[in-house]
This record gives sequence, structure tokens and C-alpha cells, in this order.
Amino acid sequence: MKKKFLIIQTAFIGDVILATPVINNLYQSNIPIEIDVLVKKENASVLKNHSQINQLFTLDKSSKFSSALSLIRHFRKKKYDVVINLQRFTTSGLITAFSGGSIRIGFDKNPLSFFYSKKYSHTIGDGTHEVDRNLKLIEDWVSIPDRMPNLLLSNKEIQEIKKFQNKSYVCLAPASVWATKEAPESIWVKTISQTSQKIQCFYLIGGPGDFDKCEKIKEAVKDREIINLCGKLNLRTSAALMKDASMNYVNDSAPLHLASSVNAPVRAFFCSTSPAFGFGPLSSDSKIIEVQNLQCKPCGLHGHKSCPKGHFRCGKELIL
Repeated sequence: MKKKFLIIQTAFIGDVILATPVINNLYQSNIPIEIDVLVKKENASVLKNHSQINQLFTLDKSSKFSSALSLIRHFRKKKYDVVINLQRFTTSGLITAFSGGSIRIGFDKNPLSFFYSKKYSHTIGDGTHEVDRNLKLIEDWVSIPDRMPNLLLSNKEIQEIKKFQNKSYVCLAPASVWATKEAPESIWVKTISQTSQKIQCFYLIGGPGDFDKCEKIKEAVKDREIINLCGKLNLRTSAALMKDASMNYVNDSAPLHLASSVNAPVRAFFCSTSPAFGFGPLSSDSKIIEVQNLQCKPCGLHGHKSCPKGHFRCGKELIL
């Protein structure tokens, strides 16, 4: 009989991508297994049609409490053998605690971790990657894990972006949820201008809300072919496009982890945050670009709406 696992990660898109090694390693283990996954409703598309997932559940944070209660009732009927919570905050802890899972595993930082059968420390800042922190939670089933995230893109998704791959190209993802995690417009313009003429096209990628930001970058560079694809690709087809790019330039944001998921070459701008937090690139061809020796950097785990000091030197002084 298959063991039933539930994996919970209701944080940001990047966190969901960094949860995929847990799914992959459990699926590839020697135990007969069925894996369900819970994510935020708005992040479900990144795991759409993932072949290793039996059922994908979503938490609707617009009605968080009622959504959580509904999920708990459903999960108790499912009778999971193991529930693994990769999130560190209260709602996911509540769902885990009352899921009815025979074994409940998570991080000790969760306020409800005293309900867990087994809990692990989660230390940010010592250089340990988030993937390795997550994989620690499945050490009872997987001894030598594969660290690489993988979205298991379908042939259809790969074929969908072929029309953009008839020339050499570079992808750039200038936007982030947090303003202080975004390299300034001037850095993106300089990146394009300094790239070899052998590169025939630059694709600007992001969501619909990033279109205007990317359009300004496009308008600032007159002598290169630049195509603004913001809102025209989903997360998975964006990853497919990044996979075969000559290079990808990203912030410390979700596109960085999309690049890792397809082992795409990447250069990551770290402005107000630090790779020591454990969210750096995992691609074999990767490099972090950041300003060194700033006393005020890092100024927070997630970034800010504006620079707390007012100068944003960690972004403006980036050197390619």
C-alpha cells in the first residue's frame, strides 16, 4: 500500500520552487508513495500538471481562516501517513497540527510546532541553502538527495516557446515584489548595452504588472532588439525560455529560482538582501552580483518598499 504524504509550502513562488527537491526525492525513493501538495492559490500555476504530484490543493488567503478549516476537514478524511510543513508561519502550522497526519514534521520556528511529531531548526544567515534546510525534513526517507529544483516541464510547454528561440537571446527579469530587491533601471539598461553584439535579442520577462517597468527599459535602449514579454508567458513557459538563453539576469526573486529549476545560466543581482540567507542560485553556471562592504546591507530578509537609509547604494553601485 502506498504511503500518503502531504507537503505544505504556502509562502512565495520562489519558496514553492525550492520545495520541489522534497517532492522529487520522495517520489524517487524506494518507498511506494503518493504525494499531495498544498500551496497558496495564486502560486498553484507553477506546479500545474507536475507529474510527481497526485493532487494539488490551494489555500485561499483572501478567506484564510475558512479556507484553512475546509482544508483541515478534507485532510483528516485523507488520513495522511506523513505531513511535512515547509512553511514557518501560523496558518500552515494550524493545518499541520490538525491535519490528522500520523507523523507531522516541520520547523521549530512555526508557532504551532509543539504539535509536531518531529521538528527541525531553521537558521537563516549561516549560508545554508533553503533547499538543504527543506531536505533535512525528509532525512528519514532519503539519504543522499538531489538538491536541484525541477518543475518537470512538459513537451507542450517547451514547444510553446520555440517561436522565440530562432535567434540567440538573453532573458532579463527586472521586477520583484520588493523595491529594494530590484536592481535600478540604469543597471538593466547597462546590462543590455554591454552585452556582446552576438546576442540578437533580449526578452524582458515578468507578470502583467511588470509590463510598464520593462517598457521603460526597452525605450531607453534604441540600438538593440528588445521584446517585452511581461504577461505573455506563465511561470513555467518563462522557465522553458530561460533554459536555452545564452544568459539570464535576475534579482533575488522568483525568476532566480526558475533559472535553478532548469539549470539555466544566471547572473543574480542581490541588492538589499544577502545570498547568505540561503536563497541563492543553484545553476551550474551562476554568479552573484552584489555591492560589498556596505554596513547597512543586508537590511532585511525580504526587502522594503524603499531604502531605509534613502540612498539605495546596494542597487545603484552594482558593477557588472
